[in-house]
Amino acid sequence: MQHIFYKGTDETKPTLLLLHGTGGNEESLIGLAKEIDDTANILSVRGNVLEHGMPRFFRRLAEGIFDIEDLIFRTKELNDFLLEAAQQYGFDRQQIVAIGYSNGANIAASLLFHYEDALAGAILHHPMVPRRGIELPKLSSTPIYIGAGSNDPMCTAQESEDLATLFTSAGAIVTTKWFNFGHQLTMPEVQAAKEWYNSIYA
Repeated sequence: MQHIFYKGTDETKPTLLLLHGTGGNEESLIGLAKEIDDTANILSVRGNVLEHGMPRFFRRLAEGIFDIEDLIFRTKELNDFLLEAAQQYGFDRQQIVAIGYSNGANIAASLLFHYEDALAGAILHHPMVPRRGIELPKLSSTPIYIGAGSNDPMCTAQESEDLATLFTSAGAIVTTKWFNFGHQLTMPEVQAAKEWYNSIYA
């Protein structure tokens, strides 16, 4: 998978896995990651699917309707890549915290839905429920931050609440923060994510 890796200065910190939104790339969230923790390793990945020329992490059939077969395939592809990257760059595979926005948040959520110990934690900006009707792995005390839009036209408040409930039922410790900026990722949301991150990893 096309990606960039920056070696951090503090080996006690997790590796931040950056997962962009539709039309983004591996450069899109670097500034965001440095805002949250400028001492951690950064592994930023570009999605392998193109939709009208825009990179994504998995196909969709229409807005809000995922191609589940492709989602499962791409989630495994990303999970396999994380193991390869950990070996290549010498970081701890068990200490990855994802930071995802929109489509990137959805693939991060899908990692948590499909693989036990895929992530040590996650910051999910405007995520949706990747799949319904499946049993989640044990997410025993995995810390998850959800940045949700109370007026998000692409990802309803109910969707965010459903996702938080599913994670909590699987044992995760979920913090949801609400914002009123539609589907946009804004500085107040990033600052709230940073405060959450510092409360766990600082």
